[in-house]
Amino acid sequence: MPRLTTRDHSRDSAGLTYVYPVVSRRSGGLSIGINLNPNNACNWRCVYCQVPNLARGGAPDIDEERLRAELAGFLNDVLRGDFYERFRISNEQRAIKDIAISGNGEPTSCKTFDRIVELIGAVCGEFALLGKIKLVLISNGSLMHRPVVQAGLKRWNEFGGEVWFKVDSATAEGMLRINQVKLSPETVLRNLETSARLCSTWIQTCLFAFDGEPPSETELDAYLNLLAELKRRRVPIRGILLYGLARPSMQEQAPRLSALPGAFLDRFAESIRALGMAVRVNR
Repeated sequence: MPRLTTRDHSRDSAGLTYVYPVVSRRSGGLSIGINLNPNNACNWRCVYCQVPNLARGGAPDIDEERLRAELAGFLNDVLRGDFYERFRISNEQRAIKDIAISGNGEPTSCKTFDRIVELIGAVCGEFALLGKIKLVLISNGSLMHRPVVQAGLKRWNEFGGEVWFKVDSATAEGMLRINQVKLSPETVLRNLETSARLCSTWIQTCLFAFDGEPPSETELDAYLNLLAELKRRRVPIRGILLYGLARPSMQEQAPRLSALPGAFLDRFAESIRALGMAVRVNR
């Protein structure tokens, strides 16, 4: 069997359609991913995305019984089988840290998102995991206006889950360049507020150099202004997850991207803390 490492987030390492294991640098242990986009389709096309053959689109119809069977079978293997030995996972990483709805595209594009949330919560309950591990939804937040997404978020919150809401830029120009979508900062604010009032929400931000240049002062100031506006509106954001490039992009812009020095991330984190917001930095 291949050895799982923090640099390998392959979605098919366990040979399953919807469930995949990740040794996560952020969580410090085993993260169990739920991939609702096995068709490699997303409504965004972030330049740093590690998904090969990424296509524009949404999640396909999900075989809910297969997802249930895969998740239950995988949890049984991890908790009662020899999963850790087969994948040669070190002793200090042999703990389930979270179950993350993530994968190869925007998971909230799933037409039955609320039912998927209910399914995951039910399986976690069967294994007595609710309240013992994190439940994370990693999302670009662009579909928070959909009733099925809002219903799913409300239930996710009831299960003790949280949202990691992607905000890589707070300018229309920056979002077009990084995420390759046309959005206004006001739309991002509105979607963030929807998410945070329905479910515990963190902002997840990737900072990197583009053509050797770090984010401009204009970009950084706009980001800080967005955070200040969230505070002014009393939007209950938990904090910021600030991270840099860790694995190579599979997009055509990959040669133009490079990691920033850790000191850059640390300095920007201090600017965020000066606003009274919590920050976690992952290089």
